Amino acid sequence: VVFAGQGSLGVGAARVLCEAFPVFAEAFEGVVAGVGACVDWSLREVVFGGDAGVLGRTEFAQPALFAFEVALFALLESWGVVPDVVMGHSLGEVTAAYVAGVLGLRDACRVVVGRGRLMQALEPGVMVALPVGVEEVVPLLVGGAVSVAAVNGPSSVVISGPEVEVVAVAGRFGRFRRLEVERAFHSVLVEPALGGFRALLESVELRAPTRVVVSAVTGEVAGSGLM
Repeated sequence: VVFAGQGSLGVGAARVLCEAFPVFAEAFEGVVAGVGACVDWSLREVVFGGDAGVLGRTEFAQPALFAFEVALFALLESWGVVPDVVMGHSLGEVTAAYVAGVLGLRDACRVVVGRGRLMQALEPGVMVALPVGVEEVVPLLVGGAVSVAAVNGPSSVVISGPEVEVVAVAGRFGRFRRLEVERAFHSVLVEPALGGFRALLESVELRAPTRVVVSAVTGEVAGSGLM
C-alpha cells in the first residue's frame, strides 16, 4: 500500500464512506479527535463543509488527508486486505509510519498538524506535472529556483518552485498540468520549514515498526535506526 501526498483529496471524499462503513467512521473520528486536541477548529467541518478553498489550504488539507488515509486503511484491513509492505509519498509518509506502528495516534496527529502549519507559513509557489522524462527536464533547471519534485514514471515528472520560473520551464514543453496545491512542495522553498519540522520530530516518540515499511529517505526497508 502506498499512501498519497497532498492534492489527492476532494471535498466530501469521506462523507459517504463514513455513512456506509462503521469501521471507516470509527477510524476517521479517532483522527478527528486526535487533531482536535491540537487545534481550535473542527476537522470534520473542514472535510464535510463543501468548501474546496478551505480544504485546499495546506494547514487543513494535510490533517484531512491523514484522517482519510487512516480510515480507508482500517476499512481495507477489515475486509481482509493486509499489505506485505507500506510506504508513503510526502504526507503519506506520516500515514505509513502510523499504520506501521512507528508513531502512535496522538504523536502522528501532532506531526501532521505541525507539518501543515509550518508549510502554510511558507512562501507560496506552484507545482506542475509534465508528460516528459526527467532527463529532458534537468538541463533546464538552471539557477536552482526550480526543483524536480517527483519522478512518477519514465514520462511523468513534477517540477516545483516559484510560479514565474516553474511556468517558464513548463512552457518549453507545450503541455503541462498545474497541481491544485498552494505551496511548492519538494523544492527549495520548503527549506525554511525544515528546522521546525526537525524539532517537531524530536519531540515525539518513534518506535520500531510493527509491519514492513519502506523509508522514502533511503528507499530501503526501515528499521528502528532508519525512521
